[in-house]
Amino acid sequence: MEPLEKTPTEPVDYALLNATYGALLATVAFAASRRAPEAAPIAPGELLPLGAATFSLSKTIVHEKVEAWVRRPFVEEHASGDRRPRGRRLRYAVGELLTCTRCMGTWSALGLTALRLTRPAAGRAVIAVLAASAMNDFLQSGFAWCRAGANAAERATAAPPARPAGANGSSQRPQAGQADGPTRA
Repeated sequence: MEPLEKTPTEPVDYALLNATYGALLATVAFAASRRAPEAAPIAPGELLPLGAATFSLSKTIVHEKVEAWVRRPFVEEHASGDRRPRGRRLRYAVGELLTCTRCMGTWSALGLTALRLTRPAAGRAVIAVLAASAMNDFLQSGFAWCRAGANAAERATAAPPARPAGANGSSQRPQAGQADGPTRA
């Protein structure tokens, strides 16, 4: 990410994004404090699925083709896979947000937590789907890594062994008692 001085933005653009996030966070905290005591709190065991769901949602928004329509007003996407924020000022700052999975992850976590707190059943369902999607991503990456290793090993064993050339071009090793190279008298 470029330093502020090298972007077509002003500090107030980022302040507006921070204020928006802070206001949404305060709203979620206030709503959570006003819930009925019997309302289902977020249990410690839900944090791992919530984290996986956050990963999945932010990755989908930032990288997947299906969400290109969300990014298009704010991000230039090239066939090479290069992405850069469009425009200037707030538009550019939002474009930076939409090209950063960690940045989008904080907003995704806020949205998923708000959903879970305000509509527990719907929140659990959405989190379960996104967490399963994240697990699928990890499994697919692991499978691709294993497959690449197996393919490399297969290529290595299928290739003819390299023959070291001796002094006479022979690939045979000298027998016991034979000289390894020219002998000196």
